[in-house]
Amino acid sequence: MSETTQTGPMLSADGVPLKTSLARALRRQKTRALLLIAPLLAFVIITFIIPIASMLFRSVENQIVSNTLPQTVAIVGDTTAQEASMDEMLFRVLYLDMYRAVEAKAHTRLGSRLNYEKSGISSLFRTSGRKLETVGEDFEDFFKDADSGMVKGPFWHELMQGEGGEDLLNDRLGLLTDLTSLEASGDLGFTLSGEAAALLPWAARAYADWALFTAIVDEKDVSTKKPWAGVYAALALDLADPATQSAVAAYGGSGAAELQAAVANIADMPATEFRAYFEDIDDKWVAPETWALLKVFGSQYTSGYFLNAVDMKLTPDGIEQRPDNERLYLKLFKRTLIMSMVITVSCIVLGYPVAWLLANLPMRSANVLMILVLLPFWTSLLVRTSAWKVLLQQQGVINDILVWLGFVADDSRLIMMNNSTGTIIAMTHILLPFMILPLYSVMKTIPPTYLRAAKSLGATNWTAFWRVYFPQSVPGIGAGSILVFILAIGYYITPEIVGGTDGVFISNRIAYHISSSLNWGLAAALGTILLAVVMLLYWLYDRIVGIDNVKLGG
Repeated sequence: MSETTQTGPMLSADGVPLKTSLARALRRQKTRALLLIAPLLAFVIITFIIPIASMLFRSVENQIVSNTLPQTVAIVGDTTAQEASMDEMLFRVLYLDMYRAVEAKAHTRLGSRLNYEKSGISSLFRTSGRKLETVGEDFEDFFKDADSGMVKGPFWHELMQGEGGEDLLNDRLGLLTDLTSLEASGDLGFTLSGEAAALLPWAARAYADWALFTAIVDEKDVSTKKPWAGVYAALALDLADPATQSAVAAYGGSGAAELQAAVANIADMPATEFRAYFEDIDDKWVAPETWALLKVFGSQYTSGYFLNAVDMKLTPDGIEQRPDNERLYLKLFKRTLIMSMVITVSCIVLGYPVAWLLANLPMRSANVLMILVLLPFWTSLLVRTSAWKVLLQQQGVINDILVWLGFVADDSRLIMMNNSTGTIIAMTHILLPFMILPLYSVMKTIPPTYLRAAKSLGATNWTAFWRVYFPQSVPGIGAGSILVFILAIGYYITPEIVGGTDGVFISNRIAYHISSSLNWGLAAALGTILLAVVMLLYWLYDRIVGIDNVKLGG
């Protein structure tokens, strides 16, 4: 009998190489597993990963300054604050930037942003926004007197409409879309004349801003609409230049007669000293401190929010510590961590005996006790916190009972509200079930025979508990402690209601900046630091105790 030897690859039943068949089956298995977890993965990404990434970005994002005053910021970055406060050309650029921002209603947001760094800047931008139009109206009146056709929409459209100015128009379009977060779609109904842009550069820029804003934001036809008053101020800047006056005299295109009429009456035109106009509006505009502020916070990204979050500030001279009376956040971080630890320990002390009873009582009695433990979950958090406010106040139930029992004099009632005591008591009560349930789930898995065996070997009740039972319940303590601690540092409703000034957490300040002051950058920086602290403590816990020793039962 002859013996044959197989030299090729091993094949599966369908004739495919076994290695290929196994790889294909493994891919199918992984694909099915991925499809099963895809909904949960998408939910985690949308509700957890993306918000955290957004928070991290917002804590350093500072684009509002450069987007609102882009050309001003570009010039300020190359000058000293003192030079900027004296530069007439810079004030002209500022006028165009500010006028565009006022029409987009972005100047108030910019003022609010800078007001976080220097008090009073917000009112400066609001006041300037209201008065800038008056400056343009003075120039508009002059051109109306020179030739009434110059204040009509068709004159401007015929003057500026044409070819060759695409680069300038695209540049102005970029400034507008950065400012308004809108994108141009479709035909704008307007193209910029290269000849007009060369002849009247200031007016061409201002008119392009108006035309783009009108077409994209207002969605109106630019051919018949009258432009902003700021466009007339820009035209005045052009015509005040002797070189432009000579060019206008030789110009023969659209609007030549009107422009030449304006030049003929140039002696009657208001002065084009924009630094003086801004100084009349508010002398803060000519103060070097204002320009130093714009220079420091003109970049698109900043460390200022994080510095504010640790009681420091970013200044033109570098990083500085805030004055003692302005230092708040490090104190709140310290208070939050200490009080959260105290609350966690309180929950362990109060919850451990309850969990032990649940695990060792007969089933019928344990079920009744479990209902009492879960009962707070069926009551609104706000109601429970408000109830503690009634109980803890000086004329509240607890003080009345203590006075009635004679433990406390009526004129020496305990102060348990609007301080850390009230916060600890109320939050311990609210978070206690989150400690009891992990402890109970672990204790339920500890066989009672272990204690009986220890006692049969001569151990006392305390020794049997401490040497045998307690070590086996430590994983439950770890799980409950992590759960309670992380929940505690993020609470803000309870400290806000019962904590007063001495019992609030850093989370209360985060909520304040999100809902009231609208300083979302600082709120994001505070939240990021809090997240980093929690992760650091989690890492230390893992190194010291071991996260593998934490379990919820089983």
